Amino acid sequence: MNNKWNIKPLAVAFALTGLVGLSIPQQAAAAIDTGDDTLEISGFVENATYFRNKVGLSKFRNTLQLEGTKLLGNLGAFSEVSINGTFRATYDGVYDLNSDEYGDGAGGAIALTPVIPATPAGFNVPPGGGIPLGNLTARGLDNSGLEVLGQRRHTVKGHGVELAVPVRPCDKDSRGCIGGYMDDSLNELRYSDFNDRWDFIRELYANATIDMESGTTFNLSVGKKQEVWGRTDLFRVLDIINPIDYSRNNIYDEFEDTRIPLWMATAEWQFGANNLLDDMNLQFVWVFDKFRPNKLGQSGTPNQILGAGELFRSLNLCWEEGCTTSVFAGAGPDDASIATNFGPGVLGIREAHMPEWSLANSQLGVKFEGVYKDVGFSLNAFYTRSQLPSLRAGIPSDNPFTGSVLTGGTYGDNIESQYYSHLISFDIHFPRVFLVGGSLDYYSEALDTAIRVEGAWTKGEEFADSTQERLFSESEVARWVIGADRNFFIRSINKNKAFLLSFQTFGQHILQHNRVQRAFGEAGMPDRENNYISTLLLQGWWKQDRLSFKVIQAYDWGAEAYVVSPSMDWLIDDNWRFQLGANIKFDRGPAEWADCTKCNPFDPFTASTAPIHAGGASGEAGLGGIEPLGRFIDGPIGTARNEDEIQMTIRYRF
Repeated sequence: MNNKWNIKPLAVAFALTGLVGLSIPQQAAAAIDTGDDTLEISGFVENATYFRNKVGLSKFRNTLQLEGTKLLGNLGAFSEVSINGTFRATYDGVYDLNSDEYGDGAGGAIALTPVIPATPAGFNVPPGGGIPLGNLTARGLDNSGLEVLGQRRHTVKGHGVELAVPVRPCDKDSRGCIGGYMDDSLNELRYSDFNDRWDFIRELYANATIDMESGTTFNLSVGKKQEVWGRTDLFRVLDIINPIDYSRNNIYDEFEDTRIPLWMATAEWQFGANNLLDDMNLQFVWVFDKFRPNKLGQSGTPNQILGAGELFRSLNLCWEEGCTTSVFAGAGPDDASIATNFGPGVLGIREAHMPEWSLANSQLGVKFEGVYKDVGFSLNAFYTRSQLPSLRAGIPSDNPFTGSVLTGGTYGDNIESQYYSHLISFDIHFPRVFLVGGSLDYYSEALDTAIRVEGAWTKGEEFADSTQERLFSESEVARWVIGADRNFFIRSINKNKAFLLSFQTFGQHILQHNRVQRAFGEAGMPDRENNYISTLLLQGWWKQDRLSFKVIQAYDWGAEAYVVSPSMDWLIDDNWRFQLGANIKFDRGPAEWADCTKCNPFDPFTASTAPIHAGGASGEAGLGGIEPLGRFIDGPIGTARNEDEIQMTIRYRF
């Protein structure tokens, strides 16, 4: 049954709880007043309901958030001692109310497009229906709870790899779930703040100050918190201390809601003015929490930035259970159009190497801030790990042709685990990264405009690179953003209140970029050497600032992808707030990139006529398609091309 509105008892209970919470009268809100002048408590309850094109309900998130501060006064040498906390409980009912799309009823039986011998043209084959290089396990043959890789982002078939993707929560279907990285159960998806890392604690830290005899001030803060270094929206340059939860709403939610809190200590010396600077601060940051990467979104969930969750799960299924890939074999050495079965241990992702906790794995940062005349500036350095995964090939794998039916034997007769150059079998790593950068703030009276600039250089980042034997390469990266904010009047629309116009452009340059032309097309890094994304915000206010309308736009110049988000924000009274918006995307269509289909890891069985394979050598010949690497060219806006939404949020603050 394809019922997008299958309401389960638990969902009804939480929905009613949310409605009751939103109906708290103002008199009840006063009950949270403790009568203690040293204790402040506030918070809100909120419901966010989103509807997505062709999907139906894509979010029914109910949130209770409490924020509090307890002032402790002077303790020993410390003054202004306080305990600060923010706690959040979230339940997303989409996994119950639209379970056919995102819950335990998601997916179904699939068919892969390319033909196998002796079948009519256009015949679709199920998993296990291709040329049998290897024997799939029983779970690899289970044709249920599946989607085809990329089917939600594009409809073009026969242009690249097609793989099966399990899309049900990992306690309902464990196929393709990567232990310790992308393996959330249904309840962990419903209640995303409640996990073994205690994410319901958004912040809980002690803050204290020492006034030094020199006239400087020393501030110490220890606990679980968010530390903000950046000055920009949507895209980060310096603000990388806390990882980001992109599964919440891709790139579009406020950072304060999507930053993943970490246990850390910060120490800041406030020196004040001197002969050169009008103000000067020095801050040290020590993140002693166990490493956490960005949360990219798991397969079968509404928000997966770049579609990474479905890609990783399909590749882990290939490794663990075997898989059918729609393009590998062909009628000739330069063709790759026939579905092919691979047994376990040949292709895919084996495991994710999550760094264990140790002092050596902690992260260190330092920031110097100052004000010189009208210019505020910072100098930053951070020794961390990449919050994005790196796929490193070169793990021991099996040759599916050795002992296969194509060589007169039975797969498994001669299984050898060894290194094969250019073989698409990976482990996930999070390499060490060192960042240095800085920022500037300046208000130009002549232009009546605030200007902000950030820049950073990193060393240690890794990128997919199909020309390398292990299919990745390291590069230094330069990133920058420049923004300008200006208030101006449009008297014909609002003669009493200025509008805000905010513009910014984000740029990225990969210094050791690598692309080459091969026999069948370009190969190397799918990421562009230079990439630019611009944003534009226009916002106006009415009714004593209680009603505002804004339009946010973003354009990815390389991907030619555009998103526009108009919205209305109505502060009904001091407690109630209502927001209504949309998120609409436009792009040129899915991009293609070489995917190592013709890399010849198993010579002579996989060789092509490309010159790079002369003498039995392995190497990328440039044949590819939309999947799997076209997503890196499409970028975060382009890969979400089919995720247009209407978004409604109602909040009661107390």
